[in-house]
Amino acid sequence: MSRPAVKRRRVSPPAFDDAWSVEQDYEKLPRKHKQEKTANRLPIKTVEGWIEQPEAEQVTGEASDSFLDSDVEDKPQEPLLERKSRLTTKAPPRQQILAAKEELARLASHINEDPEEHAGSLRKLARVTADNAPNNATVKKLELAARMAVFKDVIPGYRIRPLEDDDAQGKLSKEVRKQRIFEQALIGSYKEYVEELAKHAKGGRKPDNPGLVSVAIACACGLLEAVPHFNFRGEVLKILVGKLSSRRVDDDFNKCLDALETLFREDEDGYSSFEAVQMLTKMMRARDYAVHESVLNTFLQLRLLSEFHYKASHDGVERPSKGWRGRKKGTEKSGKMLKEKREFRTKRQRKDMREQKVLEKAMDEADAAVGHEERERLQAEMLKLVFATYFRILKARTPGLMGAVLEGLAKYAHLINQDFFGDILEALKDLINSAEARSGASNAEEDGADVRPCNVTRESLLCVITAFALLQGQDASAAALSLHLDLSFFIAHLYRNLLPISLNADIERSAKSLHLPDPDAADDRDSSRANSVNVQTTVVLLLRSLSSALLPRIALRAVPPVRLAAFTKQLATVALQLPEKSCVAVLDLLMRVIHTHGGSKNLGALWFTEERKGDGMFDATRAEYEGSNPFATTVWEGEILRRHYAPEVREAASLSRRYNDS
Repeated sequence: MSRPAVKRRRVSPPAFDDAWSVEQDYEKLPRKHKQEKTANRLPIKTVEGWIEQPEAEQVTGEASDSFLDSDVEDKPQEPLLERKSRLTTKAPPRQQILAAKEELARLASHINEDPEEHAGSLRKLARVTADNAPNNATVKKLELAARMAVFKDVIPGYRIRPLEDDDAQGKLSKEVRKQRIFEQALIGSYKEYVEELAKHAKGGRKPDNPGLVSVAIACACGLLEAVPHFNFRGEVLKILVGKLSSRRVDDDFNKCLDALETLFREDEDGYSSFEAVQMLTKMMRARDYAVHESVLNTFLQLRLLSEFHYKASHDGVERPSKGWRGRKKGTEKSGKMLKEKREFRTKRQRKDMREQKVLEKAMDEADAAVGHEERERLQAEMLKLVFATYFRILKARTPGLMGAVLEGLAKYAHLINQDFFGDILEALKDLINSAEARSGASNAEEDGADVRPCNVTRESLLCVITAFALLQGQDASAAALSLHLDLSFFIAHLYRNLLPISLNADIERSAKSLHLPDPDAADDRDSSRANSVNVQTTVVLLLRSLSSALLPRIALRAVPPVRLAAFTKQLATVALQLPEKSCVAVLDLLMRVIHTHGGSKNLGALWFTEERKGDGMFDATRAEYEGSNPFATTVWEGEILRRHYAPEVREAASLSRRYNDS
């Protein structure tokens, strides 16, 4: 008997127009009208014997359903996956995105379940956009983000070394071979992914899709923060450094800054930080230091601030040489063991020891374990690169970067070689003189639209802080004996600018604090960029400078009474002009000065008229504090401050008077 032809039902059109258009495209594909089957049916055993079964009737075009009938010529059918991908590319964008999400989720789940078994899915994951929506930017963004998440999950905690000829020819077990195949597939896919990120991150001046550029940069930042130890770290760093080379500050720029600062803070071995510092300094030098100052501020997050203890400069590091006390017992000056202390080893044992050392070194490199000496060497090289950058900018006086350089020098003052102190102090003096010249020129001009006196004030205060930090960062006893630095220029400059600084309306406003723009100022749109010296307020910089000048270290506390009296009188006058919080901070500084230097003995005459020591009149506007005759006046401002409207100010003024009486 012949089996009847298969009856096919007519498919009713779906309710949605998109699905209906997909089905119509499917119906227009060519089909075969005749199908040839080569396989025969098996015979059937009956009572009468074996009976051969006749072949089934072929379904021809005449016997087929009219709904599936077609007049197109016979052509070979396309593979199912190719036909599906071709149909998906013709789908609407929304359907392409949904299909891509499902495919990405399916492949990512397979890889996360068993990465070694589904290593080939990494290649498939990279072809999702090309197979489903080659012209859909949203699908490309989803693919980049999904691949980054997968790589962060499957990348091991070690660096994969390239295979050598001996490794490929040697005999391996099944598990090792499987692991090696997965590692090579991972490293190949990761290399392609990083190259793709670099291509999309460049974008150009007018990128076709700015959103794709932002996603590529965000993926590079995520990889650097999550897996900084893995291969192709230099290529990922190039993406971030290339973005930081632009002076345009946007969200992508800030993401790169945050990623580098996180890397500097959390880097344990030092290799990643050293490579990043190398690239940053090379980029700055190539661009003639025409970069944004926040790029320089990333150096302040390096771990060598708290871990490195030697003195350095831009060309060398001073390390104490180990004497006879630092050598092990039984060793000579050269470090070799004495002949009578050596242990006898055969040639075979020496060979085994050499092989064991090579193996241990390879294991340390694979485990990313860095010794203390290697970390110190990397930190010393980083410090030399940072100082070379600071000194070149200080010498060239690059506009816009002086505040960041001065802040960095103040932070790293305890690590600077003493031989460079004289040159640095001379450069700081020149900066202060140029700042005063600019301030004088702005006062002479009526408009003064191109000059920022607040920025000049902050840079001058940073110069004073840096000058004192150079001295205070050294060892006290060594500094007192070997250093003969004259800081009177900076003290006189600080005294001369106390009154003008107290009249500054933005004294409690930091460089990056938000405020409403002045509608009458035509050039106020660039105020945030012009004032971005550092994040500390002007009054904080002033207090740091005053603390350095009036409260030096223990071995260097020989402060003249004239300086103490002149600054005390000026600070009392300045406190009347300051806001409430700044006034309390200044009075607290005065209380510490009185308590440290003995108020009743050195400064008691300023609070009592009957004990006046000087003759003549006090000149508050004199540039030099030595000629201002401070002992000829009294601190009458204290009585006004004791009747201040703010209770915190009244309490601080009473405490300072009480310390002076005691």
